[in-house]
Amino acid sequence: MAKVRLTEIKKIWHQLSKNPTPDHVNLEMEIHRRLIDIFHPGDFYYYILHIPSAQMEYVSDRMTSVLGYMQNEFSVELMFRSMHPNDLIYFCEFEKKVQDFFSRLPAEKTMKYKVNYDFRVRNKMGDYVRLLHQVTTVQTNEVGGVIRVLGVHTDISNLKRENGSSLSFIGLEGEPSYKNILTSHRTYEADYNIPELTKRESEVLSSILEGKTSNEIAEYLFISKLTVDTHRRNILAKTNSRNMNELALKCLRENR
Repeated sequence: MAKVRLTEIKKIWHQLSKNPTPDHVNLEMEIHRRLIDIFHPGDFYYYILHIPSAQMEYVSDRMTSVLGYMQNEFSVELMFRSMHPNDLIYFCEFEKKVQDFFSRLPAEKTMKYKVNYDFRVRNKMGDYVRLLHQVTTVQTNEVGGVIRVLGVHTDISNLKRENGSSLSFIGLEGEPSYKNILTSHRTYEADYNIPELTKRESEVLSSILEGKTSNEIAEYLFISKLTVDTHRRNILAKTNSRNMNELALKCLRENR
C-alpha cells in the first residue's frame, strides 16, 4: 500500500512542478533565508527535496538524532514505508490539496507560502515519532511550478498525543494564512470486530493501528512477542492483506 501511495504522490508532485526542464541552480542563499522563516524550536532535521524526481538531494545530520537513520539512509521511499498506516491515508489527501492550492497561485507567490501539518513515522528502533511537517518552496520555474522545496521535520511527540492532523498554508512576506483548511477526522474504532478474527487477534489489530510496536503489544496484552508476530501473520492471511498498510485502508473503506 505504501508503494501505491508513493506512486500517487510522485504523480501529484510532477503536476506541482508543472513539467520542468532539468536545471542547475545555486540555492544556498535562498535556502538559508527560508530556513529562518520556517525554523521551529525542538529536535529537528531539514532536507531539500527535488519535486519533479521525488528525490532527496540533501538531508541534515540531525536526522540521526530524530529518527536514528544515517543521512544516506533517508529517502522518500523510506518515509513512506515507515509512515503510520492511518497517517499515510491523509498524507496523500493533504498533498493533493497542496497541489491544488499552488496551482491556483500566481507564479510570483509560489515561494510565499509554507505548508504545515503533522504525521507519524516509525524510527529505526521501531517506535513511532510524531513529526511536524513544514515545507516551503525554494525554487520555481518561470510559470510558478515547484522545483525544489526545503522541509523541516520537528519531533513533537511530547507535545501532541491525539491522532489526526490538519493542513494549513502559512503566508510569508505579508501574505494571508489559511489555517486548518483540511482536517483528518476519520479515525479507526478501538474495537475491530472483523468476523474472521478471534477476539485476541482483534485486540492485536487494534493495538497495531494505534501505532504500538510488537514489543509494546506483547507487554500490553501480557503475551510474548513471538505470539504477537504469529497473530500478525494470521490477521494478514485471514483478511487477504499483503501488509498492515493495505489492511488499514480496508478498515477505513469498510468503516470497521
